[in-house]
Amino acid sequence: MASRAVEATNIILEANQQDLQRMDTSDPKYDRLKLTEDRIQQIADDIRSVATLHSPLNKVLQERKLENGLSLTKVSVPLGVIGIIYEARPNVTFDVFSLCLRSGNALLLKGGSDAKDSNTAIVKIIHEVLEQNGVDKNIVQLLPPNREATQEMLQAVGYVDIIIPRGSQGLINYVRENSKVPVIETGAGIVHTYFDEFADLANGKAIVENAKTRRVSVCNALDCLVIHEDRLPDLAEIGQGLAAKGVELFADAPAYAALKASYPKEKLHQATEEHFGTEFLSLKMSVKTVGGLEEAIDHINTNSSRHSEAIISENEEHVDYFLKAVDAAAVYANTSTAFTDGAQFGLGAEIGISTQKLHARGPMGLDELTSYKWIVKGKGQVRA
Repeated sequence: MASRAVEATNIILEANQQDLQRMDTSDPKYDRLKLTEDRIQQIADDIRSVATLHSPLNKVLQERKLENGLSLTKVSVPLGVIGIIYEARPNVTFDVFSLCLRSGNALLLKGGSDAKDSNTAIVKIIHEVLEQNGVDKNIVQLLPPNREATQEMLQAVGYVDIIIPRGSQGLINYVRENSKVPVIETGAGIVHTYFDEFADLANGKAIVENAKTRRVSVCNALDCLVIHEDRLPDLAEIGQGLAAKGVELFADAPAYAALKASYPKEKLHQATEEHFGTEFLSLKMSVKTVGGLEEAIDHINTNSSRHSEAIISENEEHVDYFLKAVDAAAVYANTSTAFTDGAQFGLGAEIGISTQKLHARGPMGLDELTSYKWIVKGKGQVRA
């Protein structure tokens, strides 16, 4: 599949261009929708990485022998039929195919209308490869990109085992509230980085710039810089790289005052409450001033989507406390939140970043696409 994806680059890009022509280039989803030769090569690399991973199936998770002679074995098994509802991310089509194939799951895809041509072309290629390798192509199905198909999937009890929505908070909320099929929530990332009073300025500056500007349309991108009031004099330097990249800042009163003389006037605004707890998916970021670690943690836990949160500090006690007290799937110390990614975590690829606590949390790779069953063997035992 990886080789065929690269061979079919022109076919995929032609279909992707048809989708891109329908979308405004200023739309935050434009970059998510866009495929390039480099991105297709990266997709192929991720598929190859998944192919090299050990199968997550038939693993013996636990064994025991009871006093009555019964032999119990807990073994990993596929989830079954996985339904994926996603928006303008055609790379997801490849990612989830490779993961579901490797983990023994069938796949039902419900992409958004924004990426309909890209997804159609990709699934056609997937079907060709499956058939060439003697695999039933119907293990992967692409539903029409309309709302009716979404409704049918959400009601498909007995046909679909689990639904995983990937996209905006609005999409995730809708699926959770309307699905009769069990749901694993993934996607929305309202990401914070706390610049502590004991932060190293050079490291912190580089981390903030990378977390915000590496790729703004992804869920691990930084949305809010939380800064200790004693470090406000450093904001001008922290902002240099952000200004050079064209980042628009929405700063609270103390941060605004600290930035007013140095940051480009047209890119600096006073923040309102709506700017905190917002996933921007663009070159926009809010700045919140706090008086200490507890206030920073309280602000983050109040506004977080439980995706990825970070602290920049050379104080080990502050770091340890932050990592324990912040409730998120991935918590970081002195590094960029851009690493919240299945491939970066060594999982090959990901089916999504789970922000809930049941079954899976964080990047969902092969192991997270399995359940388990108990195999019980006896020699005629009956229960009294």
